[in-house]
Amino acid sequence: MEWGRVGLWTYQVDLQPASVARATAAEIEQLGFRVVWLPDSTRRDVFGNAWLFLGATRDLAVAVGVASIYSRDATAMAMSQLTLCESFPDRFALGLGVSHRTIVEGKGGHLYGPPLGTMHAFLDAMARVDYLGPPVPVDRPVILAALGPKMIALGRDRASGIHPYHTTPDHTRLARKILGDGPFLAPEQPVVIDVDLDRARRIARSRLQNTLSQPNYLANLRRMGFSNEDLSGGGTDRLVDSLVACGSVERVLERVRLHLDAGADHVAVQVMVEDDRELPIGEWRELATAAARDGLL
Repeated sequence: MEWGRVGLWTYQVDLQPASVARATAAEIEQLGFRVVWLPDSTRRDVFGNAWLFLGATRDLAVAVGVASIYSRDATAMAMSQLTLCESFPDRFALGLGVSHRTIVEGKGGHLYGPPLGTMHAFLDAMARVDYLGPPVPVDRPVILAALGPKMIALGRDRASGIHPYHTTPDHTRLARKILGDGPFLAPEQPVVIDVDLDRARRIARSRLQNTLSQPNYLANLRRMGFSNEDLSGGGTDRLVDSLVACGSVERVLERVRLHLDAGADHVAVQVMVEDDRELPIGEWRELATAAARDGLL
C-alpha cells in the first residue's frame, strides 16, 4: 500500500451532508494526502462514506479504521469489501475490529465474545464466502485493529497488517517487533495543533473521555506502563501528552517521525479541534504544507 508516510483520520466527515463530504474528499486529495481513514460511522454507513470519497476523487485511497465485526455479518462485510475493491482497484482497505463490550452489548444488543477467538472466527467466515460469478482479480487488503500482542500476531498471520488506535511510539516499536518486516503497520496519532499548551490539553482531554471509559483501551494503557492514577480524573498530563501530540505543526510531525522511526509504515493523523462537529480544514492545510516540506506525503 503506497500511501505516503502521513494520512488523515477523520470522523467529522460523517457529520456533514454528502455534498460536503464529496467536496472535502476532493480538497484532501488536492492537499496531497494519499489516504484518508474513516471509522465505523455514527450517521452514514462507513462503506457509503468510502464510496463518497472514492467517487469524488481520482487517486485518493480510503481505509476503514475500523469496522466493527459485530455491525455486519461476514458475508455482508466481505461483499461490501469486494464491491469497493473491484470498483476502485488499489484504493480501498478494510479495517476490522472487535469494538467494546459496552457498545456491542449496550447499543448493538449482541453478545460480546472473547476478542481473539471472535476475530479468528470472523476471518474464517469471510474466507468462506461463496461469490457468484467470475473471480475478480483484485487485492482485498484487511487490516486489524490490534493493541495486545496476540491480536497483533493475528494481524501478522491472517491480515495485511494492523491499525492501532490511541497508542505511543513505544507501542509501535513493540508492534513492529511482533509483526516482523512485512506486515503493514499504521498507528493512529491524535494531535491538537495549538501552541497554547493548556488549551490544547483541555481539547485533548475532552476527546480522550471515550478512550478512558473502555476496558480494552484501559488494559492496553496499563500494559504500556500507565498507572491507575494516570488513567483517573480525565487523565494526567503525562497520559495526555503521551497519547496526543499537542503544540505547533512542527511538534506534531516530531511525534509522527517517532512512530516512523519505531517501525511504522504510515501514520494516520487525527486532528482534534475545539468543536468536534466541524471539519478541521485549516489544520489539515497546515499539516499538509509541513508534511510535504518534510517529504512525508
